[in-house]
Amino acid sequence: MKIHLYYVGRVRDLRIASAAAEYLQRASRWCRAELHQLDPRRADLWSRHAAARKILLDAGGRALDSGEFTELVRQAELRGQDLVFVVGGAEGLPEGWRERADLLLSLSPLTMAHELARLVLAEQIYRALATLRGHPYPK
Repeated sequence: MKIHLYYVGRVRDLRIASAAAEYLQRASRWCRAELHQLDPRRADLWSRHAAARKILLDAGGRALDSGEFTELVRQAELRGQDLVFVVGGAEGLPEGWRERADLLLSLSPLTMAHELARLVLAEQIYRALATLRGHPYPK
């Protein structure tokens, strides 16, 4: 299993971007986890990651607690299925992408900056993998 976290837009706060990258680097102990900038005009995630489960962050999406998120990651690992997460930019997700997602995921009922959402998601990815490996971090 590989995990790809894509984000739309430029990095504006290097501290937040660095923290998100750190969590994914930690997650890489257990699986390949990568952070990618995405230009939706030039990228076709659906053909590039045809067999992967595409999970797009959306305020109207399904809310999962950390246990449910961990189960999502566990199921992907059991199937050997890659996970592709997409965090939209300041304008949200590109038109037509929500309908093509395998899952729309809401991190919180609160509105947050897209860079902060990227950090929270990266931390939850690390938390899920650490939990699955019995690592003491989640406690």
